[in-house]
Amino acid sequence: MRKMGIGVAALAAGSLLLAGCSSSTSPTAPAESEEPIDASGVTLTIWTDANREPAIEAAAATFEEETGATVELVQKNFEDIRNDFINQVPTGEGPDITVGAHDFLGAFVAAGVVDTVDLGESAEQLEQVAVDAFSYDGQVYGFPYALESIALVQNTDLVGEDVPATWDDMVAQAEEGGAERALVINTAGQTGDAYTMYGFQTSFGAPVFVQDESGSYTTEVGMGGEAGTAFATWLGEKGEEGTGDVSTTIDYDTNNELFAAGEAAFTIQGPWAVEALTAQGANIKVSPIPSAGGETAAPFVGVQGFYVSSQSENALIAQEFLVNYLATDEAQKALYEADPRLPAWKTLAEDPAIAEDPIVAGFLASAANGVPQPSIPEMGAVWDLWNAAQVQVIKGADPEETWTKMVADIEAAIG
Repeated sequence: MRKMGIGVAALAAGSLLLAGCSSSTSPTAPAESEEPIDASGVTLTIWTDANREPAIEAAAATFEEETGATVELVQKNFEDIRNDFINQVPTGEGPDITVGAHDFLGAFVAAGVVDTVDLGESAEQLEQVAVDAFSYDGQVYGFPYALESIALVQNTDLVGEDVPATWDDMVAQAEEGGAERALVINTAGQTGDAYTMYGFQTSFGAPVFVQDESGSYTTEVGMGGEAGTAFATWLGEKGEEGTGDVSTTIDYDTNNELFAAGEAAFTIQGPWAVEALTAQGANIKVSPIPSAGGETAAPFVGVQGFYVSSQSENALIAQEFLVNYLATDEAQKALYEADPRLPAWKTLAEDPAIAEDPIVAGFLASAANGVPQPSIPEMGAVWDLWNAAQVQVIKGADPEETWTKMVADIEAAIG
């Protein structure tokens, strides 16, 4: 599973903590002007990890005071939540609400353990990519609140502040700055890293799966045909038998070390890597990924949020807690301070303490161009084939033949 969220150390490097920040409005009561519901005698059980527990406690205290409900928080290891939720909900032992990542959704829907959520007016305050990430077959299945995305990171000591719009602009800018390498990009060595490369792939119009009008992913593979072949051809040209800009000798740590040491002018990384990238004093700027194929580069966006159990006897009360007590400026600020991640809540994202921080603003701008990482079960059949094909192309295999076979193998694997 892809590493989620912004590390606290990385945030400190970017001066991102929100101490003392304030929003334009801070509703602490239900978002709508209705009387709180009467939930006397109801116990709402919520699974959370340790980081987010204090923030949820604060919203829960207000909820208890205004509705008469009791909120029981159960601390879980985040890595255990997906499997435990799937296994325990059918037995009646699961929670009413759990925190989780959006890529849990496909497995949750397939197992029948998650309920739809009516976001109501709170939907207007959420970034659309976050809502799309928690959507499946046109239905919203949770309350999203935070984003993660990769972006272009440049060493401003080498190439200045100008942001390249295209791959060619980036290379030219690096050459003018005298950089030893224009770009370093993680391929996970011989394993391949289609996640990191995805922004460049989408700039050729070759999405992994096609999205429908609601934003939900279909099972139609979208990276075949002329667009996919064009990307594969480009990747081969940039690979080890071409310009050498992309190499299977680069893993995550090597990527970060080469950039930090000033050997590369640009890299593609997430906010979790900021501390490593600046460890040797490099000054950086973060911006959207430049286009290689002429269209907007759309990286994957990961989303964190909350799910409601399909077996909850208190589903309406659980939804009330999410959309009227967690969906407030105050609660969203508390979640950010407890476990800092790129906010999906627009008012919080516009807060000067966040919006004026150039590192956060850069990652948010990249996320705004992005698309949700697919959460459909079929995605599980894609990664290994996709990563392997990219490695083969980078190492010099015939791009069209390799890519066409990969697409056929994926289509066969998902039936």
